[in-house]
Amino acid sequence: MASTAQAPGADGERLLNEAREAADRGEYAQAAALYSRLTGNPNPNLHVAGLLGLADSRYRLDDEEGALQTWIVATQAPETALSWQAWVALAGARVRQGDNAGAARAYREAERRAPLEERANIQSRLGWLNKEMGKSWTANRYFGRARAGAFAPVATWAILAITVAVSLWTLLNPSAEPILDLLALDKEAVSRGEYWRLLTVALVHGSLLHLLFNMYALYIVGPIVEVLYGRVLFVAFYLLAAAAGSLASYLFFPQTSVGASGAIFGMFGLLFVSVYVHKPMLGREASGLTRQIGILIVINLVIGFGFSGFGPIDNAAHVGGLLAGAWLGLVVPPKGTATLAAMWQRAQTAVAPGPSPVIGVLRFAAVVLVVVVVVIGLQVTPFWA
Repeated sequence: MASTAQAPGADGERLLNEAREAADRGEYAQAAALYSRLTGNPNPNLHVAGLLGLADSRYRLDDEEGALQTWIVATQAPETALSWQAWVALAGARVRQGDNAGAARAYREAERRAPLEERANIQSRLGWLNKEMGKSWTANRYFGRARAGAFAPVATWAILAITVAVSLWTLLNPSAEPILDLLALDKEAVSRGEYWRLLTVALVHGSLLHLLFNMYALYIVGPIVEVLYGRVLFVAFYLLAAAAGSLASYLFFPQTSVGASGAIFGMFGLLFVSVYVHKPMLGREASGLTRQIGILIVINLVIGFGFSGFGPIDNAAHVGGLLAGAWLGLVVPPKGTATLAAMWQRAQTAVAPGPSPVIGVLRFAAVVLVVVVVVIGLQVTPFWA
């Protein structure tokens, strides 16, 4: 794994930044070549950073075997502040191979080396792995150790609780009909400037079955998006997808609409594209679900366009939310160690800087673009008018 042109000191940090910039541009072959020049560097931090970057680049080039071997080499390198991340990456590779025992061994090595703030997450993964292997006592021990810092999808639960409460109130309480009328996506009202309806439509539903379908979908997909992007971005993306879906409905579907389908389809599109493009580290169940999302999207769109057994279906909202979510999943990578690319960047060392400010600005602009499209779209005369 030794390179032919090692770059010590400041030259090594410059080379590392060049490799990161190439990876940010999606030029993984070039990034791999640059990272490989860091392997064997006399500075252990640069050596391990080069190995982790090289492994990530190989993985993104669909060379998983090459990535695996490089992660193994990284775990055998001299100990640095980055070493725990090499073990986490190796554990993820073992999970994808179906080698749960090997993954558990790697996670235990990562736990020994990880900073305190990262250990709860690793312990939680060890808990799930041991549970899958039938080691209930060991799983409970790890869950107990992780509980104080374990991730809980609070934002998903909050959206579920609020939506269920408002929907049930308007569905089961005849006196709440004025509230339903105020929150629904009444297209004539939107054209008069009642723009809040673009978001409040996600709080009300047309029937108990409609509510059940949407909330079950959110219950399944919401926690995955939330753990990948964090609570703040998850809520922001949910609202942006709802607004984009409502805009499409306003422009193409004249009837008054209700439901969170635009936001739900947005989460489907975001997760489907994000997993394909950014290759986040997911557990077996989450990975299996994301592989089925594409099929679910197609089936629901086909039903929306060609089946009216449940009354008019607002497929415009589905498509609008789906496109907004897919765009966000394309331009905004998951946070922190959620992606293989960022896995080595979180250690607090001089050779592991965060994302380039330029890249951060571009991503922010891409998110703002969704807002701009919604604002401009509201100035367009609906096609049904």
